[in-house]
Amino acid sequence: MAPVIAVVTGASRGAGKGIALALGATGATVYVTGRSVRPGDSPHGGTVAETAALIDEAGGTGVPVAVDHADDRAVAALFERVAADHGRLDVLVNNAAKVGEPGKPGGFWTHPLDAADLITVGLRSHYVAAYHAAPLLIANGRGLIVHTGHYGAVSYHQGPAYGAQKAGADKMAADFAKDLRPHHVAAVSLWMGGLRTERAEAYLATLPAAARGTAARETPQFTGRVIAALYASPDLMAHSGRTLIGAELGARLGVTDLDGTAPLSRRDELGAPPEPHPSLLG
Repeated sequence: MAPVIAVVTGASRGAGKGIALALGATGATVYVTGRSVRPGDSPHGGTVAETAALIDEAGGTGVPVAVDHADDRAVAALFERVAADHGRLDVLVNNAAKVGEPGKPGGFWTHPLDAADLITVGLRSHYVAAYHAAPLLIANGRGLIVHTGHYGAVSYHQGPAYGAQKAGADKMAADFAKDLRPHHVAAVSLWMGGLRTERAEAYLATLPAAARGTAARETPQFTGRVIAALYASPDLMAHSGRTLIGAELGARLGVTDLDGTAPLSRRDELGAPPEPHPSLLG
């Protein structure tokens, strides 16, 4: 069987990096995108080349590609390269997002206006990547688009721009699914829980121990494992158009985190995904 060909956007570090590594561990060829190409480009470390090298070590093939997801031409060039290399695509994970530092107090009007850039490098960039990926997914005869989502779509988390981006990505995935269903390509939004990422660990280290919370955090690799299992599932299309909680989908698919534990859903605490109208599922 030919290896899975995947694109994971925003994978220099954080959620994207973990997802890319988990896909690589299944033997996939993973195109890793991001703006960080040199050590020090981000205070949280990580580069596209470092992630790609770790994918190679995990048993896959990592392909680092420097992409600014605010640049439509750069995104088009990425998928032109995938087409030239393979002529198809199996999985697109839309994770790239311009997220500010968490924890700043005050209303949205007191923060820098560029917080709204999350709607561009986030919601809009998901659309642009999917626009260019769709013909390759359709050519494959089977495919999957995943938006990395969060409970912030229905509960307050990091302000209005964050919530708008996450809620919009949920609806966008549902609408993608409607258009792509005749081509056997699925689209979902997958809510992640609290993650053990470089950014999150750095932020938590600034808080008093009593303020850090007691909820267990997922590794980003857990989400990647869930995505791999979903793509391999014979029931893939039954999930298309839905917003899914990663912990719940993982439990249904028999996926555990790196340490063998099963992350817990936080729907009772933070809210449940919207139920799509039947017209989006048929």
